[in-house]
Amino acid sequence: MVPTDTLKIEYAEDKEVTIESLIPKEKAKMFIRAQVEGRLRELSYLVKGPTTIELFGLKGDAESMYIYKNTLMFVIAMAAHQVCPDLHLIFSNDVSRSIYISSADNQATVTLKEINLIKEETERLVKADLPIKKILIPKQEAIETYKKLGMSDKLDILRYRPEGMVHCYVCSTYQDYLYGYMAPSTGYVGKFNFIPRLPGFLVQFPRAEEKGLIPSFKSEPVFERTIEETKDWSKKVGLDTIAGINDFAKAYGPTDFIMMCESHHNNQLAELGEMISSSPLPIKLICIAGPSSSGKTTFANRLRLELLSRGLFPIRISCDDYYKEKKDIVPEEDGSYDLESISAIDVDLFNDQMLRLSEGEEVTLPHFNFVKGVREDGRTLRLGPGQPIIVEGIHALNERMTSSVAQHNKFKIFIAPQAQINIDNHTPISLTDLRLIRRIVRDSKFRHASAEDTIQMWPSVRRGEFNWIYATQEEADYVFNSLLPYELCVMRKYALPLISQVQKTSPAYVTCRRLIMFLKYFSDLEENDVPDNSLMREFIGGSCFKDV
Repeated sequence: MVPTDTLKIEYAEDKEVTIESLIPKEKAKMFIRAQVEGRLRELSYLVKGPTTIELFGLKGDAESMYIYKNTLMFVIAMAAHQVCPDLHLIFSNDVSRSIYISSADNQATVTLKEINLIKEETERLVKADLPIKKILIPKQEAIETYKKLGMSDKLDILRYRPEGMVHCYVCSTYQDYLYGYMAPSTGYVGKFNFIPRLPGFLVQFPRAEEKGLIPSFKSEPVFERTIEETKDWSKKVGLDTIAGINDFAKAYGPTDFIMMCESHHNNQLAELGEMISSSPLPIKLICIAGPSSSGKTTFANRLRLELLSRGLFPIRISCDDYYKEKKDIVPEEDGSYDLESISAIDVDLFNDQMLRLSEGEEVTLPHFNFVKGVREDGRTLRLGPGQPIIVEGIHALNERMTSSVAQHNKFKIFIAPQAQINIDNHTPISLTDLRLIRRIVRDSKFRHASAEDTIQMWPSVRRGEFNWIYATQEEADYVFNSLLPYELCVMRKYALPLISQVQKTSPAYVTCRRLIMFLKYFSDLEENDVPDNSLMREFIGGSCFKDV
């Protein structure tokens, strides 16, 4: 996503001033972050000339959106502390790219009266435009402060902080930290929506991919159900926070921790196998789709084995083999080629072959040679009675892709790591960042790509996901949560060195700093006990599946 609201300022004076003070008054509050000599800087950062300052708003800039989100959550937490001092809130990722806020006491409900009080106080704080100041204090002082505030969740994570000093943000008498950069005052976050959804409420905020606007709210019952199941399971086993994950690994040891998480995947696979094998109508096509680095390939292999154990004998087909050759793809208006568009796939050929296969005909499948960029002949297949086809690809849930097969003969699966892990009560880990770390490790290991390369092409990957994948997730009959709660403990030792190699002058450095902010808190875990059929092996290597 290319930012569309930017401003460059050349400051030459030998006088130290804040970046915010250099922004023209008529453009006040239009920009929320700065970049100085390639490094992300808050608007409260002091500069002295000569220097070049680049300012960024919310239109297309993901890092600006993170700052907006952090600041808004800080203001909401402050508002709740002031009007409902006995109410401790917990923030988590939720549907329609929103944040769900509920009581940290699992048995308590945030009442409609409390929601309205918090909303009104949040609006008042935004209007007051109170300064938010960043301070650096010794860890022990932070511990004493959080003890007084009753923030036991922050005490838990501070046990795993490697540094002796702690950053905090202070506004009036309120103190908090959301593990990310902040705007210089409460007046920067005037755009938000509160949506009551008891026992808590949803908060919407501007999104970079929506050019700085708040997206229309979309009810997503399939996705929402998966999120609730993930939250419930994570809380039940105590793996809903980084501290909880580290404590579990220490208490039970790496073998038990890893195998327990793998068992959770096995349970989902068994549930899927039962649903497919016991379907009252024959399932001819099993469609698997999900965003980048969800583990689709390993999952498809694991599901194939699960169905084999139930007397079904599925074959696997990849949508990627049906790519058109470049000469047959219609270019975009600017002359570029959108290779993630469904128009880059030979949908007619795919539908024709799926129909013929399902009717028992012999079919020669294509194989796309990505090195040469041409489509060649692949396997020749004929299905036996009741033999299903497993189809994997980013468009697999798109009805256009499989229109030749009747709806009741298809079973659609959406796969993604539906992480519900918090650093502390006010800071959930981004689901997107988890997948990005997976991709950084995998691309380095198998594609000889640097972390910088992966991060710089990530916006393009995200555009494809929003255009073609998320729009179809509600079509799924089942959502497979590919998260393995131990995974960041294992990938930490691979990811941190790769991320740390990125230079401060690189455009990718901003993202690297954000990833390091939470990744450093995980304890190291050796991968010796990770099974060779684990989905995790798709990213760290050592998989028993040939095509991973």
